[in-house]
Amino acid sequence: MKKYAKRLKEYDKIEFDPKEIIEGMSRLKGARRKPTSVALEDELLKELKELAQKRGVPYQVLMRLLIADGVKRLKDAA
Repeated sequence: MKKYAKRLKEYDKIEFDPKEIIEGMSRLKGARRKPTSVALEDELLKELKELAQKRGVPYQVLMRLLIADGVKRLKDAA
């Protein structure tokens, strides 16, 4: 059976410091980003928004952090 990232227990343990995130956003304010599109299930998007709200950050920022963390983990595992 396939395991999807949203079901991994490891993601329950990820902690982000909202102040650190806001500081990081300020540093990257002028940084270039390329807009992308990702189709998410309604339930997953709802969960993501709730998690972001609990942490006091915009959900798009939380998505970028989760993606960056996932890429780092994949690189470290290789």
